[in-house]
Amino acid sequence: MEKDFEKFMSQLLESNLSLDFYSDFDKIRSNVEQVEISLNSLNYLLGKQDLKKAVELLWQRDKSVFDALDILIATRRKENRTFIDDNGQVCKVCSLFTSVEGVIKFLEKTGLADVFRNEEIHNLVDYVFGVETGLDTNARKNRSGHITERLLAKRFENEGIKYRTEVSSHEFEQVQKVLGDDEKRFDFVVSSKGTTFLAEVNFFNSGGSKLNEVARSFRELAEKINSVEGFEFVWVTDGRGWRSARTKLSEAYADIPRVYNFTSLVDFINELKKEQ
Repeated sequence: MEKDFEKFMSQLLESNLSLDFYSDFDKIRSNVEQVEISLNSLNYLLGKQDLKKAVELLWQRDKSVFDALDILIATRRKENRTFIDDNGQVCKVCSLFTSVEGVIKFLEKTGLADVFRNEEIHNLVDYVFGVETGLDTNARKNRSGHITERLLAKRFENEGIKYRTEVSSHEFEQVQKVLGDDEKRFDFVVSSKGTTFLAEVNFFNSGGSKLNEVARSFRELAEKINSVEGFEFVWVTDGRGWRSARTKLSEAYADIPRVYNFTSLVDFINELKKEQ
């Protein structure tokens, strides 16, 4: 089938993100549950005008509940966040949770004291659920790395294509020889009659210099793998980010026989189905 780069570029998807990408509510719920009992105890402080007295009473009952205070300012104990005190000394935020005076200082200096007195928060469990949802946006980068793999896996499964994932190049002696000392873990391995396809998949929602390096490295990888009888390299890539690196992608597209996006991937799948 004749390759058409302009058609390939016109097919690039604007996004690969599904709605469940934005927030991992299972993880959010789990994080909230870990401090829920302490937060319910800290609810006692809401609306108290004499906040110091309320803190003292709660401290006498169970001072461990104050260990959950750091999440109220969107930090975690394991992060060991620091601040500069009035004397210019660098201190750990969690060091304030070891005394009543420290807790009061934390509440007053962060502004939480006024929020508590004015009852601007009615339930700390609900409040922290919102905080955790916000913090979870930092994990989106980690999630995005697996979305494209799942998309390809789903396409294969829907079409009855058998595949393996995260396969080491050491499984293929001849391939490893051409790769030298470097180990490569292929995103997908698919086999048909007489040919083993070693596939990489990625998606770029934004551009950048990284894309030029990706195109260059995959050109080199494809050349090595395709030199081994019985093996072919497959690159599935997509995303509007390629518009800013179309020159390098064009070069890779011309040199690598099997480059697909998620639209043209149907050609590869149909070929596999005929062979399996």
